[in-house]
Amino acid sequence: MTKYSTDTPDSSQELDDLDRCILQHLQQDCSVTNQILAECVNASPPTTLRRVRRLVAEGYVEAQVALLSAAKLGWPLTAIIEITLDTQAAEIMQAFETRMMNEDAVAQCYRVAPGPDFMLVVHVADMAAYHALAHRAFTAEARVRNVRTFFSTHRAKFTTQLPIGNRG
Repeated sequence: MTKYSTDTPDSSQELDDLDRCILQHLQQDCSVTNQILAECVNASPPTTLRRVRRLVAEGYVEAQVALLSAAKLGWPLTAIIEITLDTQAAEIMQAFETRMMNEDAVAQCYRVAPGPDFMLVVHVADMAAYHALAHRAFTAEARVRNVRTFFSTHRAKFTTQLPIGNRG
């Protein structure tokens, strides 16, 4: 196996092979020790630690978390929801986004275009919990013009991993 250069690239440059290798391994399991990570990427522990710290500081690593099972924790119903507001004024969009960020059931909230204004991914216990969320967050809100909900019947793929390397 080829040993990577221990030189830290300038932060204005693109990621080098060692950076990409470290990021790939961290995506698979960020709980490994620095020693194990260094062995996996074929670099020294000090170099690996320095690189990881730089990647975190530069924002390549946004968070290190455990992925939990929604179903085992009592949230087996996943819904993907399209939301269209009655106006696309910046303050109305921001207000809706802020409300969704404060809803525990909302796991993901995206502003999208074209089409609806927002796409949400929510996890709830059952249909009654979904109806309570819909009433509280959408029906009672006068600015919501249209709600279209899709309920997941099977999850074929779920990953948090991003492709590392060429963006082609």
